[in-house]
Amino acid sequence: MLKDTSFAIHPGKEQQTGPVIYQDIGNVLKHTPVDNIYLFTCENGDVAVQFYTDSIVRVVMNQKTEPKLHASKAVHVTPEDVRITEVNSEEVLKLKSNKLELIIRKTPFRITVKDDQDRLIVAEGERGMAYRENGEVTVFKEMNENDHFYGFGEKSGYLDKRGEKYEMWNTDVYAPHNPETDPLYESIPYFMTLRQGRAHGLFFDNTFRTEFDMKSASDYYSFSAEGGQVDYYVLAGPEPKAVLEQYTHLTGRMPLPPKWAIGYHQSRYSYKTEMEVRELAKSFVEHDIPVDAIHLDIHYMNGYRVFTFDKERFPNPEKLVYDLKEMGIRIVPIVDPGVKKDSEYPIYQEGVRENLFCKYIEGDIYFGEVWPGESAFPDFTDGNVRKWWSDKHAFYTNIGIEGIWNDMNEPAVFNETKTMDVSVIHRNDGEPTTHRELHNVYGLFMGQATYDGMKEQLKGKRPFLLTRAGYAGVQRYAAVWTGDNRSFWEHLQMSLPMVMNMGLSGVPFTGPDVGGFAHDTNAELLTRWTQVGAFTPYFRNHSAIETRYQEPWQFGEKYEAIMKKYIQMRYKWMPQLYSLFFQASKHGLPVMRPLLMEYPGDVKTYNLNDQFMIGDNVVIAPILTPSTTARAVYLPAGDWVEYTSGSMYTGGKQHLIHAKLEDMPIFVKKGTAVMQGEWNSNADKTSKNIRMDVYAGDGNGTYVFTYYDDDGETFAYENGSYLKLDVEVISNRDRVEVNVRSKDGDYVPGYKEITVNIIGLKEGQNVIINGEINRDNDKLSLKV
Repeated sequence: MLKDTSFAIHPGKEQQTGPVIYQDIGNVLKHTPVDNIYLFTCENGDVAVQFYTDSIVRVVMNQKTEPKLHASKAVHVTPEDVRITEVNSEEVLKLKSNKLELIIRKTPFRITVKDDQDRLIVAEGERGMAYRENGEVTVFKEMNENDHFYGFGEKSGYLDKRGEKYEMWNTDVYAPHNPETDPLYESIPYFMTLRQGRAHGLFFDNTFRTEFDMKSASDYYSFSAEGGQVDYYVLAGPEPKAVLEQYTHLTGRMPLPPKWAIGYHQSRYSYKTEMEVRELAKSFVEHDIPVDAIHLDIHYMNGYRVFTFDKERFPNPEKLVYDLKEMGIRIVPIVDPGVKKDSEYPIYQEGVRENLFCKYIEGDIYFGEVWPGESAFPDFTDGNVRKWWSDKHAFYTNIGIEGIWNDMNEPAVFNETKTMDVSVIHRNDGEPTTHRELHNVYGLFMGQATYDGMKEQLKGKRPFLLTRAGYAGVQRYAAVWTGDNRSFWEHLQMSLPMVMNMGLSGVPFTGPDVGGFAHDTNAELLTRWTQVGAFTPYFRNHSAIETRYQEPWQFGEKYEAIMKKYIQMRYKWMPQLYSLFFQASKHGLPVMRPLLMEYPGDVKTYNLNDQFMIGDNVVIAPILTPSTTARAVYLPAGDWVEYTSGSMYTGGKQHLIHAKLEDMPIFVKKGTAVMQGEWNSNADKTSKNIRMDVYAGDGNGTYVFTYYDDDGETFAYENGSYLKLDVEVISNRDRVEVNVRSKDGDYVPGYKEITVNIIGLKEGQNVIINGEINRDNDKLSLKV
């Protein structure tokens, strides 16, 4: 590592000792409204203010030219026609929508944003927008003593990011992911602020290396970029869910994944032969352990050349894919961006002849060392290159593959900087610029090319894409795993806030490598991690070369039985999880949520790192330390039922919960319901019986939820082939009532009814299903 050499004392590396000199944007000289955009000419730059919706306002500052309003790589919607009220005076201009008010001070230019209740959202005081001669742009905002910060994409450390400083620069980090390890693989320059129960968001849409500083001062925070323009959006909230809906309105929401992608995935670097993969699949079937996907790491390729199979190791990949699919198991191969420099390799030949690779401005192809050796890199910032890459995936889809795993797409390069030369020029769809500007979106564009190609070639089937690198909006194409973690308890602990903050950053389909990737796992750690994995949105066991194999049966029958129970539980919970994935695809809400999302007024949830929620009514409190069979669990307001034992707990306080190795505490809120399926076999994973477990309450509460189902495989749901039930549960002292408030879609599932199971019914409480009193509580159901 360079830090361990004389380079660490290079004269260019010394810390700046004097104050950083910023040039303030200065006073407003004039302002002009043009087509719902307010343009401000200031002493030291130009500013544009643009309302995207009543609840979202955009601010763009460019110190060199007019603000560029059509350059975003993440925002995929156009502004709505928002009605704005303008009040102008000599000192201040006020711009007001139905949900937001901007107060723009003219001397100097400063912005304050309030909501429709006159609540302060963001404000600039002595500091505002500024820049430096080296091209860096910075924005300062006042920080309230009650501000708590969340999001920032893939970051280690605790849930609440107050007091932290983060860099956005997609980086291949194999070294341990400590709380101080930054940056990592994903750059999502967005965060949510929670202040006294009310939330708002801020998205800084700049693809250069950026920094968010919530650490250096106690009364203000800042966000900055090495280049480009200031371009940020303020999202009004005021609830955490509303902020997520507003942010994902801008950057997009995840497509509904195939059901198999939500199941259990088994991976290793690497299952090196077709025979090993077949034996692995056979073992899952024989052990009756669910698995939906087996991943192939780089050893399946011929000399690590993408779009190839090593015919000695994998002599008949098409038959392998077919045979495993008959067993109910998909193959997901890894695809990296590096194309081996080899004049006899057709992919490389095409890339050179058709001018598809990244180049220097002088015209020379950029080469970097990765797994295949010296390699060229497709310029995914160009639409023609994306289309070429998309089409190449027919190599996989033609043999029945429906899922792809993108790795090394930061892009990672084996050199001192860990990436491509920042002076490389990208075509950028006709507006050439450097890798310094587009580094953070390289993986996003690769994901777009991969997903679009797979979707086209699968002819109606939903593709699955897993990616390591991305930018804001990555959720439109891919699931994300948290990279090369390690088999330590600390990494299990760290994975919870990482995944929760990814969900709060608009990426619902995420998860860590279960068991840890590097280092040798052990039986207890793998067991406890598998319990957690059963409820993380993305559920994959993955381990590194030369580490201990960590399939569920590797540590003996005692541990296998527990892991089998929880992997099967994943499938029993599939109706609930799939309904939450539907909600994520429609509204951008996370599947796995921090408690603060549902209880923003409860300060005890603000930095609760070792618990999480599935949806809005289930709390998971896993064991995250070795040799531990009890833990403190905080349950928020309400009454709660432990899922396995049926024990009742009062909310609003902590409880000491005992959990032997075979147990993981799961709590369901009384007065609500969860949907349950069944485990059949790997060959037949479709539940024939669906059950609604209603946890009877007695506190005059009403709970509303959506149950969703479809064929789980195609896009037919886009044309109405789905089942959507909006269900209401009413609980009070006299009755528990379940009503289907609405039913939509024309999908006909394999089950004709949903069994209703009332848990905790008290004497004297009647059960009413769709308006009819049921005397025989053992035979309750809803017709579908």
